Amino acid sequence: MTKKEIAKNFLTLAAKGHSHEAFRLYVGKNFKHHNTHFKGDAETLMLAMEESARTNPNKVFKIHHILRDGDLVAVHSHLKQTPADIGFAVVHILKFESEKIIELWDLGQPIPKNNINENGMF
Repeated sequence: MTKKEIAKNFLTLAAKGHSHEAFRLYVGKNFKHHNTHFKGDAETLMLAMEESARTNPNKVFKIHHILRDGDLVAVHSHLKQTPADIGFAVVHILKFESEKIIELWDLGQPIPKNNINENGMF
């Protein structure tokens, strides 16, 4: 399995409420993340992802682009908490060591109701 496939599977599983499985399969020892809303350890992020899926069981997560550069994979996606939600453009950057994710950054931008840019966010 390629690093791009691992990143896709990890994020898709987490979005669907299977964060324990995602972390068990794809996250390495000494994992850390940089989401400013939670402590930087794997357990805290895994539980937050699980709670988000429980709170928003109809979440929509669509990947638009996946890029790889060495041990880094970037995933550009559209995340909606409900099907009717406008949502966010999200970029996850995952750092790998061998075949395991060891570090994660996530950046999000709300999609405006009145987007001035005719090209959209995707």
